Amino acid sequence: MKRYFGFIVLIALVIVAAVTSYRTSAARTKEAERDADFRRIQSVYLERVGWMRTNPDEASYRDELKPFFKTYFEDIDAHLTRFEGNTKFDNYLQELEKRESSAGEKKDARAGDRKAFYEYARKQFDSLREGKYRPVWTASDKGMRLDIISSDVVMVMGKPQIRLQLALWGAQRVEKDEGKVKKMVTSASFDTMWKLTDAKGKLLGEMRGADPSMKIDYPERLIAEFPPQMVLGHYDLDLLPSDVSKLEMTINVGSHAASGGQANSTYLWKMDVPSEWKLGANETWEGATQEERPEEEIDPAKASAKKGG
Repeated sequence: MKRYFGFIVLIALVIVAAVTSYRTSAARTKEAERDADFRRIQSVYLERVGWMRTNPDEASYRDELKPFFKTYFEDIDAHLTRFEGNTKFDNYLQELEKRESSAGEKKDARAGDRKAFYEYARKQFDSLREGKYRPVWTASDKGMRLDIISSDVVMVMGKPQIRLQLALWGAQRVEKDEGKVKKMVTSASFDTMWKLTDAKGKLLGEMRGADPSMKIDYPERLIAEFPPQMVLGHYDLDLLPSDVSKLEMTINVGSHAASGGQANSTYLWKMDVPSEWKLGANETWEGATQEERPEEEIDPAKASAKKGG
């Protein structure tokens, strides 16, 4: 029996190596299939989303939102079931925890911020996935759609603020290879103006803003299954003077394509100011500065009288 021992050991080692090689190959094949299937889902989404971004009819856009995202997330759910994916969608948090545990005493000073950005994106992700995405205002221009998702008054550092939550669909972006790291670069610059008037149209004040707070221009970095090519963020505005009756909001978005083109979109909404957006009668609008303007620019009635004269 002893003379066969070496031969038996050799056979056993060959079998173990073959099994290991097979398992490695099978794992790689499954991973490739998983990646290909996920790319297929994203490709189908990008083929269909063009209409959602450009649909000129607001009513039909709103009607189609729920079935549009329902189809996308059904594909995602089937994909996760087939490939035993993470149905909690918290891979990014797990990644942060792994980094934190391996860092030892050298902690990530921005770990809290990173988690906050994840939670911010996750809130919108859940809204889309659960069929609860219902923008307050929406408009389309130059192939991009801008949704104002909500306009609630929230407390920010102890002060009530008007939070205008937004989502931009279709900003141009390009994936850049930076050595071992691939980085998605999204082009989306914002220039926003709010014009405040009284009931007769007299200009009472203006506010300007650039890029929104908590701007997330690549949500898929935080949640891989996030619908592609969206930009998230919000504006926080101080409560408005009590005599403001109407607000005109103009949001200009610039997006530069990798091929060299430039899309400059403009979104305009005019609205009555709800009472919850206003300060009390005796409260002062903080941070306001005075600026001289021509009389006809401030008061349209006087501008009309001047033309008539």
